[in-house]
Amino acid sequence: MEYRKLGNSELEVSAITFGAWAAGGWMWGSTDRNDAVDAIKASYEVGVTSIDTAPIYGQGTSEEIVGEAIRGISRDKIQILTKFGMRWNLAKGDFAMHSQDNNGKAIDVYKYAGKESVIYECEQSLKRLGTDYIDLYQIHWPDSTTPIDETFEAVSQLIEQGKVRFAGVCNYNAAQMAEAEKTVFLASNQIPFSMVNRGIERETVPYCIENHKSILAYSPLERGLLTGKIHSGYQFQEGDHRAGLPHFQPEFVEKTNSLLAQIKPIAEKHNATLGQLVLRWTIERPGITVALAGARNVSQAVQNAEAIKIRLSQEELNVINDLVNNF
Repeated sequence: MEYRKLGNSELEVSAITFGAWAAGGWMWGSTDRNDAVDAIKASYEVGVTSIDTAPIYGQGTSEEIVGEAIRGISRDKIQILTKFGMRWNLAKGDFAMHSQDNNGKAIDVYKYAGKESVIYECEQSLKRLGTDYIDLYQIHWPDSTTPIDETFEAVSQLIEQGKVRFAGVCNYNAAQMAEAEKTVFLASNQIPFSMVNRGIERETVPYCIENHKSILAYSPLERGLLTGKIHSGYQFQEGDHRAGLPHFQPEFVEKTNSLLAQIKPIAEKHNATLGQLVLRWTIERPGITVALAGARNVSQAVQNAEAIKIRLSQEELNVINDLVNNF
């Protein structure tokens, strides 16, 4: 595995980080708790020391699974990245969505990051994770109803108390990052990035490079689309949010599979899967420090981690980049 510092912080994480959204089941058509725990353990065995989760993933389920999986591992050998600011049990802030919990019960989700809420959420996360500190604490989504300085004063307080080591953001633009930095030192921004979703390269990536902030790329496999296993007419499980997304409509799927067919010979040359090639390409991109890769079982987890073994030549990177640029 390769390990990389997050921005100018002292926090070192694995370049392939375990993304635990799907492990929580919510919006992914259920989960098998034992499989998820085993997947995290298997990841750790092959060098993935960093795990990214959030309270909203399964309304606490994902954090509980992470807590169970890391029990028995020396705490200083792993990095726990979690989030705050999406409440399903408090109707405050920006309304985010109507949803259902893992039991099919209707819930309303709000983006809210008021000071008391942040502190409350941190206490709940620490309990679920079974730890006394969080390595990277990230606001999940911007909350337009709360001043950014109020939110990050709460995070600063948690850092002073030793409950949080470093602060990060998710889904923030450059201006929001600059505003947050007036209150707290930011290590990173976690934002969506993939071969077929590169909007952040216009403004956010240059800002992060210039200001020495790391980018944690989430959905680098575009929620499974870039594995090559999704085809027109693919049947998603009930409750799987992907069925209605634009990237999973037949025309976009066909266009993506055409791109994948063109890069497949490079994957085959390295005895790698398409997914592994895509993950390796992602962490070779300027400004991208980490690729978050989700897994629901041991074999997926190990396969993701082994993407690190691929060594792409500059010529191969140029070929892929040209194809991606013309997508």
